[in-house]
Amino acid sequence: MKGQLLLSVVISQICGATVALSNSNGWKTRPVVPELARNNVSSRSKTQKWDAVRFLKQSSKFISLNPLKKNGNNLKKIISPNDVVWSATSGNENDFGFFPLDDVVMGGVSKSSFDNDGGMWSGVVDSANNGGFVGVRSSPSFQYDFSKCNGLKIKVEGGQGKRFKFIVRDSTDFNGVCWTSSFDVPKPLFGSRGTTSVQIPFSKQVPTIFARTVPDQKFNKMNVVGAQLAYSKFEYDGELNPNFELGEFELRVVEIVAY
Repeated sequence: MKGQLLLSVVISQICGATVALSNSNGWKTRPVVPELARNNVSSRSKTQKWDAVRFLKQSSKFISLNPLKKNGNNLKKIISPNDVVWSATSGNENDFGFFPLDDVVMGGVSKSSFDNDGGMWSGVVDSANNGGFVGVRSSPSFQYDFSKCNGLKIKVEGGQGKRFKFIVRDSTDFNGVCWTSSFDVPKPLFGSRGTTSVQIPFSKQVPTIFARTVPDQKFNKMNVVGAQLAYSKFEYDGELNPNFELGEFELRVVEIVAY
């Protein structure tokens, strides 16, 4: 019975998201219920069997049966420049970890995993069932005040010349506005993994919902409650990621530091 209830909650909050994957325009206004905003999605991609078990396993990590229940981590923390927000070497000392939220939640078959002890994010991206993205999302929730800071610096290894997205959330709405920054990782030289430091200025983030830009939004850096990484064939408003390839990928997140 509990499993059936969880399934209904998850489906009501996620499944409708498939309708907005490939729209060629941004939102004219912020949708009140984005899951119900309709859009035509191409059905030309190949079809594969959908993994409902993996869908439940991934999505249940971020959906609460009791939305009024408060998390113990939700005491607001003031973040100052040079504070380490997350580190691959901190293990259980981190306030949160990263966990997969791939296109299986929208009917796809792409798959990734994240090692919170070493920071390695890897997997396979597949366009079957109109999919084409993988992602990881922070859990448990937290509440950070970045009012003293201008942004984040992310140190990564690998990436093989691909373009990724880093996403910050200032709302606990499951499908709320994603404050998104795209970043390119240089191709490695002579087979080396290479380390890249990426700056994410808060002032240059792009407000999106389902990869479509949302007008008239203001980022609340006093109430940052979540973070995500994504690797997707979609850029913004129907544009394609110019540094994207289907198949295997690998990116190690070394640390995230405020500046």
